[in-house]
Amino acid sequence: MFSENLFMFLFPAKGKNMYLCDTKNSSYIMEAFAFNSVEVILLSATLLVLIIQSFYYFGLYNRIHARNKALKSGELHFTQELPPLSVIICAKNESENLRKFLPAVLEQDYPQYEVIVINDGSTDESEDLLSALEEKYDHLYHSFTPENSRYISRKKLALTLGIKASKHEWLVFTEANCKPVSNQWLRLMARNFTPRTDVVLGYYGYEYAKGWFNRLVAFDALFHSLRYLGWALAGSPYMGIGRNMAYRKSLFFEQKGFSAHLNLQRGDDDLFINQVAKGFNTKVETALDATVRLEPVEWRKDWIEEKISYIATSSYYKGSQQVVNGLETMSRLLFHALFLGTTLLAILNFHWLVAGLAFLLWMIREVMQAVIINRTAKEQGEGWKYYLTLPLFDFLLPLQNFKVKLYRLYRGKSDFMRR
Repeated sequence: MFSENLFMFLFPAKGKNMYLCDTKNSSYIMEAFAFNSVEVILLSATLLVLIIQSFYYFGLYNRIHARNKALKSGELHFTQELPPLSVIICAKNESENLRKFLPAVLEQDYPQYEVIVINDGSTDESEDLLSALEEKYDHLYHSFTPENSRYISRKKLALTLGIKASKHEWLVFTEANCKPVSNQWLRLMARNFTPRTDVVLGYYGYEYAKGWFNRLVAFDALFHSLRYLGWALAGSPYMGIGRNMAYRKSLFFEQKGFSAHLNLQRGDDDLFINQVAKGFNTKVETALDATVRLEPVEWRKDWIEEKISYIATSSYYKGSQQVVNGLETMSRLLFHALFLGTTLLAILNFHWLVAGLAFLLWMIREVMQAVIINRTAKEQGEGWKYYLTLPLFDFLLPLQNFKVKLYRLYRGKSDFMRR
């Protein structure tokens, strides 16, 4: 106070103006840092949800990268044995895909294996093509499903016939529209066949193709892999995808095949793995050369139908993983809602510091998400990069999945039961 009075005594006019200016600036600063209770609640909630999201990304979605890093550093150890194995493929009107992709399966660098293709009532050239390929490859065999079979889903019957016809203990599964990215696929899957292992889950993705829809489909598959393979790497497997996985033949018969869900058309991969996979008997193979690639989706309705089929079986999963996955989706949408609400309120109140803090929290999540997802996508050979599209996909995919669930409810259960 003394210094202020002395300054005003020496410089009466100038001092008064500067003092008022300082007082005004101090008032502005105090006002900028004065948050009302609503702003504090919104910012605190946004921060809390960001922390929750961080646990998911670093604790679950980053596990494929963590495994790849451990693989590169030599921290992981594998069996040196290469036991004989059987590759089983179910095909229905897939002559074109079999012509393009089956040779990549038949020409694997593996000492002893057989490939069994079950022709499920195809009306195209599949039978002639398989017969011709059998003359060239002596380890290829094919059979067919009886036309009048009705007591089980066609695909489950086809796979059961293939498994019964197989000669070897280890079974590797893929599909007619899938192609291994290298001839080391079977060797890399087989290095996980330890005495304690019953199930091996592999990575799959889509071939690169231009267009917004193809990018969305590829991201959906990538994010799905981050989830279910992340859970398996965390010691809590809950599902598998029949495009790239393996399990023991004896395990199949111990569980009486698909008898636990014969009433469903599907479930030959996800429900069966949910039934048999445990943390101690399941391994994951994420090496790039162990990846299989699918043809880009040609028709949107085919992709939707596939998603509906998986949703129809997901309600039968045992375990809490699906609930935890749902909580992640809810926290993701809640984060965006809190960010938008906080930012809008701050703009209406001309409180730019609050808007800046909300944007900072949003940017932290976006950077975290972009780094983890794009790093894994690069390691797994994905052809797309996800930066500006990430916020859009964060909204679109949950909404798309919700729409699919509604469509599945509209169609009723009978559409997904055995025929």
